[in-house]
Amino acid sequence: MRKWGIIISIFYALIVLGLIVPGGVYIVGGDLTKWPGLVQGVENTYKEWMSWIPIVAVLVGQALLLFLSVDTSQKRLKPRAHILVSCCVGGILTALLSSAVIWSLGFAIRGDNFWSSFFDKEINILAFWGGLWLLWGILFYFYFRNTSSVVTGIISWLLKGSVLELLIVVPCHVIVRRRHDCSAPLATSFGIATGIAIMLLSFGPSVLLLYKKRLEAYSKIASPSR
Repeated sequence: MRKWGIIISIFYALIVLGLIVPGGVYIVGGDLTKWPGLVQGVENTYKEWMSWIPIVAVLVGQALLLFLSVDTSQKRLKPRAHILVSCCVGGILTALLSSAVIWSLGFAIRGDNFWSSFFDKEINILAFWGGLWLLWGILFYFYFRNTSSVVTGIISWLLKGSVLELLIVVPCHVIVRRRHDCSAPLATSFGIATGIAIMLLSFGPSVLLLYKKRLEAYSKIASPSR
């Protein structure tokens, strides 16, 4: 089961780095829809250190949720540690979705002025995202602290949240593209790429959780009744 978790994590990393990030650059539009511009845009994205924060967040989140879910040796650890790690991972991924929704709505309503008004500095972006991370982490902790299915619940929240996020961000992207805004499509395309990435992330742990439940059911049937 652990080997399957490693394989799924590697495959997911290839999807994010090879498809979702270039796809997000392409969605921005303009010269980036042409091959030379697209290649240059992808290169610039990978050279920008801020771009690696959400990329690393979803890749590490995928790996942690997988191995927290399927590694039976983790049962020897204290449940409190499991809850805190799971809540931190769920909080950071939900913060990405929440940030994308807020930014997309802001750009759809105020246009390019939204960015200069609130997020003109990189530190403001990180502080905003970190604040949402803390808020969601606390909410997840208090919600899941008395349940044994923490990871399952968080994955369900992430899947539903990514669908809701896409339902909001995609219309916002259409609005800003029709207005021919300058920087607004960058934020909305980030939201679309993030929503798709976290939606796909949710399927990885879910698949192995289903296998884990099935194996546990077989072990109960095979074990002699007392």
